[in-house]
Amino acid sequence: MDPHLLRTFVTVVRLASFSAAAAELGYTQAAVSQQIAALEGDLKVTLLHRRPVTPTEAGIRLLEHADPILLRLDAARADLTRMTQTPAATLLIGITPLAGGAARLATALTVLRRRMPRLDVIVRLGSQSSVSTGVARGELDIGLIDGLAAPGDSLSPLAPLTGVGIAEADVALVLPADHPLAGRRGVRLADLVDARWIDAPDVAPPLSDIRRVARTDGFRPAFRYEGTDTLTLIALAAAGHGLTLLPASVLPAGEFAAIRVIEPPIVHRVELVHGTLREGSPAAVLAGLL
Repeated sequence: MDPHLLRTFVTVVRLASFSAAAAELGYTQAAVSQQIAALEGDLKVTLLHRRPVTPTEAGIRLLEHADPILLRLDAARADLTRMTQTPAATLLIGITPLAGGAARLATALTVLRRRMPRLDVIVRLGSQSSVSTGVARGELDIGLIDGLAAPGDSLSPLAPLTGVGIAEADVALVLPADHPLAGRRGVRLADLVDARWIDAPDVAPPLSDIRRVARTDGFRPAFRYEGTDTLTLIALAAAGHGLTLLPASVLPAGEFAAIRVIEPPIVHRVELVHGTLREGSPAAVLAGLL
């Protein structure tokens, strides 16, 4: 299977248009049509409905394989580039909202900039997926991601990457101070499957992750917060708009209750993720400091 044709196929599906894909990829519409026809001829299946442009059942199945395949190819290119390029004058660090609060990061960056005073450091905020993908593709030099895990377990970063744990903290349920559960010393996630939850995937653990660690369905959203400010999320939970989980280490004093999750045994984990690190590069030095 030609990855060049596969990339064209993914672009057509994403844009739902042959002409839009041609404009983005710099081809003519006829060339895009020929590439899709060549891919279908190679696989001997129809991948796209033409009007409207949507994937067939076979096309949907191919998409499930396409993104990991293309990511591995991009990661291979990025790794080879890292091995041969001279150390960069700019260090691009991707972080998820709660990963950047790890105490080691600020200290490590201070030491790094003393060692490399001409180094420009850029920190970009993103989701766990966007940070991991950015590092794998070479768009970011290094990343810090966070999420729920069993104590000592990895967050399982994307296959081309290495993940190293740098911090773990207890996980707390945040809820109004007058909530019936507020007086408890600990709480079981399985008891909260039918509760009202705030869906805040850009700052708190996604509800899909909570279902995964609790090993049960439920945890349906009653409210959605599309932001990255922890204090706003806490205020929403304190006002009764829904429950949320946050690392106990980031919770300030306030008029809300925070109860430690005792079952299942889980922690909020921060991991450093990277590809191949060239010795002496800013990313390698920072990784060593962390």
